[in-house]
Amino acid sequence: MSSVLTSAQLHAPALIAAAGDRAAYRFLEFFTAQIRNPHTRRAYAKAVAEFCAWLDKYGLPSIAAVSSIHIATYVEELGRSHSTPTVKQRLAAVRMMFDWLATGGVLPFNPATAVRGPKHVVKRGKTPVLAPDEARALLDAIDTTVPIGLRDQALIGLMVYTFARIGAATAMRVEDVYLQNRRLWVRLHEKGGKAVDLPCHHNLETYLHAYLDGTGIAADGDGPLFRTIRRGTAELTRTALPSANAYAMVRRRAKAAGIATQIGNHTFRATGITAYLKNGGTLERAAVIANHASTRTTQLYDRRVDEVNLDEIERILI
Repeated sequence: MSSVLTSAQLHAPALIAAAGDRAAYRFLEFFTAQIRNPHTRRAYAKAVAEFCAWLDKYGLPSIAAVSSIHIATYVEELGRSHSTPTVKQRLAAVRMMFDWLATGGVLPFNPATAVRGPKHVVKRGKTPVLAPDEARALLDAIDTTVPIGLRDQALIGLMVYTFARIGAATAMRVEDVYLQNRRLWVRLHEKGGKAVDLPCHHNLETYLHAYLDGTGIAADGDGPLFRTIRRGTAELTRTALPSANAYAMVRRRAKAAGIATQIGNHTFRATGITAYLKNGGTLERAAVIANHASTRTTQLYDRRVDEVNLDEIERILI
């Protein structure tokens, strides 16, 4: 169980435990059996822990004493110090937790059902996007005479040319890069346990071949594809590269390439989607490649309108 739960989740909060052993068991079960995505589990665990701490501050004796009024008050207070998306995420976590307790017979009903979150309409994503020449400059600026350079170029290239999420990229095994019809393909393990197989763009094919051959990991099929570097050496370990390390890497690479945009891992997903659409790709096919359930999500990554907006602003001649 320790491999599934974080140290903060090993024990139910006092408010939960006060409702009895069944409540404590059901609570822990929610974070193990019900939530499979580790990123969602961490975010929801934090949200529920903060909510329980807030309840404790106001002296509630047990989770069974919580009403919709308490939850609505919490949401309203949270909205004064947090963004709307954060408030909505916290409410979703609390609502799901209460629903799990209610369906398990711990509570008679879910008190969060009646609580409405704040409205939030998004038509344009906030993820920073690179222009094609900036992305090209970033990739070309990487020193590929060393293993870490080969790794970084392959990882960034993968995210650009397949629209891969960083979690899917860092979860890849060497065997997830394979030959089919004399072309290199990649298998991405995306959200919901869905495997997405895509042919490689010729540039990505070059990066991956150089990385696998140049580092000697091609024969280690069940080993992680993107690995950490052993401290004090230029050698790759057999430990998968954490997403946080990848974030630090892309920021460092961007700075070295003279790119001022404050990029992150998701930047390359948005950069690739925008470039694809600008060159005649369709929104529907982009959604399939990106493994989006709806084209509405894909549209958040489409920044072609930014150029139109800038052109219109430049008409203001004073």
